[in-house]
Amino acid sequence: MASTERVRTLGRVWRSLALLYALLIFLSWPCAVAGKKKLYIGALFPMSGGWPGGQACLPAAQMALDLVNNRTDILPDYELELIHYDSMCDPGEATKLLYDLLYTEPIKIVLMPGCSSVSTLVAEAARMWNLIVFSYGSSSPALSNRQRFPTFFRTHPSATLHNPTRVRLFQKWGWTKIATIQQTTEVFTSTLDDLEERVKEAGIEISVRQSFLTDPAVAVKNLKPVLGTQTFKTWFHLWQVFKEKLYGKKYVWFLIGWYADNWFKIKDPAINCTVENMTEAVEGHVTTEIVMLNPETVRGASNLTSQEFLAQLMSRLGGKNPEETGGFQEAPLAYDAVWALALALNKTVAPLRAKGWTLEDFNYNNKEITAEIYRALNTSSFEGVSGHVVFDAQGSRMAWTLIEQLQGGSYKKIGYYDSTKGNLSWYGNDKWIGLGPPADQTRVIEEFRYLSQKLFVSMSVFAGLGILLGIVCLSFNIYNSSIRYIQNSQPYLNNMTAVGCVLALAAVFPLGIDGLHVHRSQFPVVCQFRLWLLGLGFSLAYGSMFTKIWWVHTVFTKKDEKKEKRKHLEPWKLYATVAVLLAIDVLSLLIWQIVDPLHITVEKFTKEAPKEDLDVLIQPLLEHCSSEKMNTWLGVVYGYKGLLLLLGIFLAYETKSISTEKINDHRAVGMAIYNVAVLCMITAPVTMILSSQQDASFAFASLAIIFSVYITLVVLFVPKVQALPCFISLPHSCWLIRRLITRGEWQSEQQDTLKTGSSNNNDEEKSRQLERENRELQKIIQEKEERVTELRNQLAERQALRSRRRPSSLPASFSNSSNLYQGEGKLSRNNCHNSRLPLLYK
Repeated sequence: MASTERVRTLGRVWRSLALLYALLIFLSWPCAVAGKKKLYIGALFPMSGGWPGGQACLPAAQMALDLVNNRTDILPDYELELIHYDSMCDPGEATKLLYDLLYTEPIKIVLMPGCSSVSTLVAEAARMWNLIVFSYGSSSPALSNRQRFPTFFRTHPSATLHNPTRVRLFQKWGWTKIATIQQTTEVFTSTLDDLEERVKEAGIEISVRQSFLTDPAVAVKNLKPVLGTQTFKTWFHLWQVFKEKLYGKKYVWFLIGWYADNWFKIKDPAINCTVENMTEAVEGHVTTEIVMLNPETVRGASNLTSQEFLAQLMSRLGGKNPEETGGFQEAPLAYDAVWALALALNKTVAPLRAKGWTLEDFNYNNKEITAEIYRALNTSSFEGVSGHVVFDAQGSRMAWTLIEQLQGGSYKKIGYYDSTKGNLSWYGNDKWIGLGPPADQTRVIEEFRYLSQKLFVSMSVFAGLGILLGIVCLSFNIYNSSIRYIQNSQPYLNNMTAVGCVLALAAVFPLGIDGLHVHRSQFPVVCQFRLWLLGLGFSLAYGSMFTKIWWVHTVFTKKDEKKEKRKHLEPWKLYATVAVLLAIDVLSLLIWQIVDPLHITVEKFTKEAPKEDLDVLIQPLLEHCSSEKMNTWLGVVYGYKGLLLLLGIFLAYETKSISTEKINDHRAVGMAIYNVAVLCMITAPVTMILSSQQDASFAFASLAIIFSVYITLVVLFVPKVQALPCFISLPHSCWLIRRLITRGEWQSEQQDTLKTGSSNNNDEEKSRQLERENRELQKIIQEKEERVTELRNQLAERQALRSRRRPSSLPASFSNSSNLYQGEGKLSRNNCHNSRLPLLYK
């Protein structure tokens, strides 16, 4: 019983399985009869090599194929199948794989390469087999050549799409010059060729363009950019940038943004460069990166948002680190490439059916089907996970460009650029660091050049001491004006000289005052003080000396009969001469200030780079006192005063051998005129040449004023020190000082007297000599008179003694002889005195 029941049970099981199998066959029969036709896509995904983009792009493409094949509204009668190989991003390997794809069944309706170098090879050969080539990872601008690559499309925009963004940024920041450095590969060369054309149209100059094959050391050394557009990325290349110090706020590097965000932190053991060095070198650089992931939450053709796509992709990658997975950034492009191809093929079904064709009829000789697929792709437009998908006339993807900057070791988004509309949009309030217009074009920091304060204080101290010396000399001259020696030097003219020297020294202060000390509105007043103090000081100081030397010349160079008439000096004429010279200066300065007043002008110099690491240049400015016809007025003033100086030199030379008591310091005046004339004639042109160098100009002008004033005061007033009160209290020492100071003058006067033989000069010399002799003789006479008185007293005592000893009745003859002796004694005393005069004189 048990066995029979077991058999029945097994029979029921087998009958159930048979029915189930029959049901399955029945259910699958319609599909088998109406099964989907397969369309094959030949793909090359680089899983290794220079760009292992297939690591993430292949799973993304397979995701898209699964979704497309499950859709009933897209290619309902067809199934897309991917036949893929690893090209290793190597054109040589790709050539062999392309041969296998073309000559191995089944027929491929589309080819999908990845790298630019591989796509170039495949796209150029595909035209011979009437194949559409659709790339997901090629950026080479060379692939935009429709004559060379007539059937090429790509969802990865051309590298030239960065260039409109760059040019737009250059224009926004006001740059007119850039410098570029590139590696000599086709993609970089084509990109920079396109950039050169675009910047030329925008009026921007490429001042330096450097290239290299493998070693960028020389190219980087030759690159001194205003801005750097760098089309390479390796540690070795940027290590050269670090060594040459071509980084910081003065430089802005534009790098390709297709690398991982931490590429500069991955140490290259072959390069002697630390991660810290590299981080410092690349800080602040700007990248332009194609927007490969839609930033908006939009469901496109695949019914997935960009974030949902990333979540599913991460699931397929099995939790791999995206930064260590090649092609992770380009994965949305591969995903949308499959969708673009599927939508284009779906669009061709109806037109082909109308012509009696189907997609499965495609072969490598069928140009009609290829043309339909081309037209469908060329008019594609849909929302994908990478953004809006649309192609230009060259088959390149039109997309937004993301603008990022490395700030603090991480990339920060600072804006987007829509090349289709030319719109540049920013995040917030322009969150860039160290960017903007360079200082030599629009960002200019104006900096006024001011006089060195140490120099101003030093010159002010010397000028103050000179003013004090001038006041002392003036006071001395006034106090001792009654002394004959000072009277004969025309003390009133000396007073004018001292006052003029003080005014000239006072001009040093306004000469050193600039915008650092006074407001710009008050600066014209400072200009007036400079002009008037110098003008009046010169007229008084030099005019009084010129008047003295002029009078000496007019008196002693005339004929004898006219000379006698003019020997009488009338002081008012001298004062009138100084007044005339002063009036001429006052009148000319008044006319100048009324007709063309002085005002402040600002001189601009060549822009300079600051010492600090800043992305600006300094615009040096210097304030000047000027007028509309400054050169004309200076020419008139300098011409007039220059003639006075030359005439003064001539008169001083002509009167150097003349000696006169009326103006006894005319030789010192001549020496002062020489000094003033030489310094003025040197200083005037030099200060005009050095007008743009505020320190040198001020130092030269101030020293000229100080030296000329000091020398003038010393030469004119120190010889008059013989009249100081010290000659009374310290006669011997002061007499020695006086002799040391005046000896040269007296000796020169005696020598000049012997040479000229002038009778007037001899009389004056004899008069001084007689005065000295008279004083000496008076002393001698007084001594002799005292001696005579003493002897007379002694003689009287002797006579009295003798008279007491002798009798009173002496002979009369003896008494007479005594009287006679006394008379003779008187006579002898007088005779002795008179006879000793010439002896004592000798």
